[in-house]
Amino acid sequence: MGKPRLRREDIMNIARSKPLIALLLTAAMAVIVSADEKPNIVFIMADDLGYGDLGCYGQERIKTPNLDRMAAEGMRFTQHYSGSTVCAPSRCALMTGMHTGHAAIRDNEGGFGARPLGPSDVTVAEVLKQAGYATAIVGKWDSAGPDGTGIPNRHGFDYSFGYLHSSRAHNYYPEFLWRDGQKVILEGNRNGQGTQYSHDMFTREALAYIERNKDRSFFLYLAYTLPHAELAVPEDSQKPYLGKFPERPFKRPASWEWRPGRYRPQENPKAAFAGMVSRMDRDIGRLLTKLEEVGLDHNTLVMFASDNGAHIEGGADPGFFGGSGPLRGVKRDLYEGGIRVPFIAHWPGKINAGSISDHVSAFWDFLPTCAELAGADAPEAIDGLSMVPSLLGQPREQEEHEFLYWEFKDKQAVRMGDWKAVRLGGENGSLELYNLKRDIGEKDDLSKRHPEIIARIKKILKESRDVPRN
Repeated sequence: MGKPRLRREDIMNIARSKPLIALLLTAAMAVIVSADEKPNIVFIMADDLGYGDLGCYGQERIKTPNLDRMAAEGMRFTQHYSGSTVCAPSRCALMTGMHTGHAAIRDNEGGFGARPLGPSDVTVAEVLKQAGYATAIVGKWDSAGPDGTGIPNRHGFDYSFGYLHSSRAHNYYPEFLWRDGQKVILEGNRNGQGTQYSHDMFTREALAYIERNKDRSFFLYLAYTLPHAELAVPEDSQKPYLGKFPERPFKRPASWEWRPGRYRPQENPKAAFAGMVSRMDRDIGRLLTKLEEVGLDHNTLVMFASDNGAHIEGGADPGFFGGSGPLRGVKRDLYEGGIRVPFIAHWPGKINAGSISDHVSAFWDFLPTCAELAGADAPEAIDGLSMVPSLLGQPREQEEHEFLYWEFKDKQAVRMGDWKAVRLGGENGSLELYNLKRDIGEKDDLSKRHPEIIARIKKILKESRDVPRN
């Protein structure tokens, strides 16, 4: 993308002195943008946000006006799945286009960080970088090892700022973060102080990144940590919800000594959780406004999702808020509530406003989707399929998955058409079978009635995984 681009402000300057030329330039720009310009891509990740935690997915107690507007102006998916039921493997699936039977990371392993990505693991950032994009991650990476082999700057990202490891990301007032692999000390959080809220820092970084790169194609992965535990949020976001809900304070067990990864006490966990979701929503609104201000809203695909289902940690109560909506289960389950997540795509002028898609899709579809939009080649040995036809309403038929596959510890799951199978207890565990079209809550186990379906799924379970690398 080295050639100069005529910007909206350039046209405005010309218009003041030469209106006719400006009119011709505006028409020409429309042709150039539609023919040659690659879209900017922004992916916003929430952490442990449930399928039912947004207003546009049925939430009634927490206010999310900006994400609701994003859905009203774009496309809301009803059958989109995360990469896993916990954060590290889910984010790995998003970045590499691999499901957890093939991905390098399959669990939140490794103490202060998951098993790292290795040199052979190709990410969406590498694909887009080769297509001329500036690339950045702001927030929670969660794919770096203790020796730095998996840091984002070694996997296609020009710029990175945030947490490298999941355990550190449990604390919203950390003593340090990482910028381009270098530790950044946060003086406002030293010695137990709490004046630098990491989420707010991520929002400022994201807005500044858009401003710096407004004249070139960019990919921004904004990996927020809200509303994951610990439940902590500045007073201005928590205050509107205080006194609105019955509260049961979250008390840290007496045997705990605080260390990274353990949650601090919270007197009002419901108000804190609601405030965290609303603060994230507020800042997503700021990002959308920023794109409009710099004239990029019509050339930027913004996507929003959660890395897995609703959590029950640090005092969180998804039962009270209906965080899983009509689905069974929560984070760490392979039932729908653990892996079916909200997914919204926003691209004015390209995606039909107010559209709803029931296309069955998953995180591993993100890489080939980006590759197609950028005119780049995706790696061949991936599990994802491009979602561009669904997103843009193209006449080309949307390619469908034969099945989707997940594994987590001793659990496995497969979705095949309307059928969903869950196996607990490892390879020798029994299979449960549900028809999601008729039974979205996975209440009626049909495994005894459909041995032919069970036989097909057993074959998929056996063939869908390889041996994890060390």
